[in-house]
Amino acid sequence: MLTNKSPQSPQPPDRVITRQFLTVVVAGLFYFFSLGMLLPIVPLFVAGPLGGSELAVGILVGSFSIGAVLIRPFAGRIGDRMGRKVLIVGGALVVAISVGLYLLVTGPEMLLAARLIGGVGEAAFFVGAGTMITDLAPPSRRGEAISYWSVAVYSGLAFGPALGEFVLDETHFNRVWAVALVFALLSAAFGMFTTETVVPAPAGGEPAPLINRAALTPGFVLFLGMIGLAGFAAFMPLYVSDVGLEDSSSVFLLYGCTILLVRILGAKIPDRIGPLRAGTLSTAAAATGLIVIAFVETKVGLYLGTIIFSIGMSLLYPSVLTLALTGVPDSQRGSAVGTISSFFDLSQGIGAAVLGVSVKIGGYRAGFSLAALSAVAALVLLRSGIDPRTRGPVDHQAATAAREYLEPDPP
Repeated sequence: MLTNKSPQSPQPPDRVITRQFLTVVVAGLFYFFSLGMLLPIVPLFVAGPLGGSELAVGILVGSFSIGAVLIRPFAGRIGDRMGRKVLIVGGALVVAISVGLYLLVTGPEMLLAARLIGGVGEAAFFVGAGTMITDLAPPSRRGEAISYWSVAVYSGLAFGPALGEFVLDETHFNRVWAVALVFALLSAAFGMFTTETVVPAPAGGEPAPLINRAALTPGFVLFLGMIGLAGFAAFMPLYVSDVGLEDSSSVFLLYGCTILLVRILGAKIPDRIGPLRAGTLSTAAAATGLIVIAFVETKVGLYLGTIIFSIGMSLLYPSVLTLALTGVPDSQRGSAVGTISSFFDLSQGIGAAVLGVSVKIGGYRAGFSLAALSAVAALVLLRSGIDPRTRGPVDHQAATAAREYLEPDPP
């Protein structure tokens, strides 16, 4: 059942930045600041007050993604049936409840429960907000809209950790939880001011699938391409000492600033050159950057490789999501967003584990080289033509090949 009897149509085709669009972005900014604050603090809390081992840190930190990846496909279906707004507001409130539980945690079991609940909320919010952003965008400017939306995501995740450490002031964990809780509530509050955009399915039509076929090939490209990010985040703090840096803060700052710069100034790239070419550029840049990091073991090599890698990462998600949504009925857009975002969660969990084994066997060069090969595999898959939407120019009118691909097979 839909939340509104008369859903609003997407914005006129000549506009991307509207009041509704900005409202979703601000809600996302508060939301991802809430999550970003927790990133460096939860491991400290587990190892400190809870007295957990490194294994406990890994389990409790990773449990958030478990909750998210299990719920994302269902969140997509809910968004297509009941609307995007319920996911935005409900997801932010669930995350607020999760963070509120941190204030009551006395042991690892309770923190595990809170983290799993938070992952459920994260899945709902991200699918709801990400889908509403694509609803509001003209099809010919969808990649641009996704790029602008991701500025909120990366701003919160890039600067939230610094805010969390500032608020912590070494020992004030409850103060961090309280501030993160306020940010989550502010996100829900802004979500209340959004207008529903869901398009109802045709009468008697099939429900949106849990796993959307249109998002599978783009999803596997995203999975392979993002494995490098898992390795970059996990091993860069340890690798920098090999090239003479005291810590990795400058590397991550360079990564975050490059991402934001490309996402803002290059927001129109996926639309202007098409998702296939943009995806090719992104995976090639990611592989090149990782190779430079692996084999040019100097400060200059590390910084240069990081810039090239960051350019690749900044273009990958807008490109593959734009491709995944090509030819998808409006009533199944949430399902497609939920499906493809699940591949990101899987890449970060599986990728870190696989690259960890590679680093243990062959060192950091082997780990970054394997990540580069994974990006090359993403490029090969994207250009293979398995998805017929990549066999020729991909437009936003859903070419005949796309329609045939997305329609159910005849009995």
